[in-house]
Amino acid sequence: MSQASERYALALFQIANKHDASEEVEADLREVKKVFVDNPVLLNLLGSPKLSAEKRKNAISELFAQGNEYVVNTLQLLAERRRLEEVADVVDQYISLTNEAKGIEDAKVYSVSPLTEEERASISSTFAKKIGKQSLRIENIIDPSLIGGLRLQIGNRIYDSSISSKLERLQRQLIG
Repeated sequence: MSQASERYALALFQIANKHDASEEVEADLREVKKVFVDNPVLLNLLGSPKLSAEKRKNAISELFAQGNEYVVNTLQLLAERRRLEEVADVVDQYISLTNEAKGIEDAKVYSVSPLTEEERASISSTFAKKIGKQSLRIENIIDPSLIGGLRLQIGNRIYDSSISSKLERLQRQLIG
């Protein structure tokens, strides 16, 4: 992650907070990142040296017309300065700043079936305390290979209580 992407994210974070729009900005940024990750051709097109700065800004205005004005302005600034390839880093840094401000951490929970709201709340309260946060924003990923149980990933930490991992440990113990 570059220092420039950190500065753009911080500036956007400060503006969004000043105007009580941090949640709306975060939601729009998640969508923007998804658009650019799912469509690398779009990123290449917008980053093309053949495209004038004005056309690039107009294209962003049209593509993200429904988006938050602060997000659109930031994208236009990134495009103008030929830094659109850093959009994902800016989004990740912005999310990190908002999570820190709210005491939230993103977590991926792998399970065999979708989690209920009660299970999400229980996992959030239990594991948030362990990492010194107020709550977890849980992304539930269905993984039938677990057989049962859960695998939880918070940052670079993994908590694994899946049956498949227990069977693997048992197999290693038995085989030696």
